[in-house]
Amino acid sequence: MRTELVSEPGDPDRPNEDFAGIALPASGRGGSLVVLDGVTPPGDGGGCLHSVPWFTARLGGALTELAVSLPDVPLTETLSRALARTAGSHAATCDLSHPRTPQATVVLARWSPVSVEYLVLSDSVLLAESPDGAVTPLLDDRLDRLPRSALATHALVDSTLRNREGGFFTAAADPSVASRAVTGSLPRGEVRTLTALTDGAARWVERFHEGDWADCLALIRAEGSRALVDRVRELERADAARRTPRRGKTHDDATVVHAELAAR
Repeated sequence: MRTELVSEPGDPDRPNEDFAGIALPASGRGGSLVVLDGVTPPGDGGGCLHSVPWFTARLGGALTELAVSLPDVPLTETLSRALARTAGSHAATCDLSHPRTPQATVVLARWSPVSVEYLVLSDSVLLAESPDGAVTPLLDDRLDRLPRSALATHALVDSTLRNREGGFFTAAADPSVASRAVTGSLPRGEVRTLTALTDGAARWVERFHEGDWADCLALIRAEGSRALVDRVRELERADAARRTPRRGKTHDDATVVHAELAAR
């Protein structure tokens, strides 16, 4: 087993809102990974006294613990319990019904000698590589399928699409959102590596079109996760210098977790 984790804030003067964790049980016969991408609220806040890093640290910590300590509990239930625990820690002080209460995208994977389970919620990415080198992206693409006009303003998104049917879902305060995640299971023998990326790292494919997911994994395998993040930063700087039309942040928090489950 070999694992690699890189996480870098988009702005060194702001806290990293991503969370990444890897857990390997003492038995040595399985493991889990968790990657969260915290959703930056608009300037007027989100009805909560706590920051996004506060939220992702607590949700990520709960997911890391529960995925390992309760191996027979399905990942949807694991996420539901972690959300309930996190919500309970600030329900008395914050408006958890606010559409911008702290929230995050989720990638959660757990492997045993028999299977690899996965859960993806919103626009972070999980790549599963088979022993023959084929790469399968495990995605929740609901946000990508929405027309750009529907995403014109924060107010429009929050009132019509965020955590709503016909829109997209993120992990916020409602434990029932776990049932909206993309989930599945693969035989352990069919998975050689798992790689989770927040959308800040996935920009190499999704925004800058430097290659496909197989090319992205090939870069990570050849040069390491740090190299992917460095390439994304170079592309972001070049894009900003050209002043090309773009949406979103110039630099985003970027996280990569790479786990080799079997030898090449």
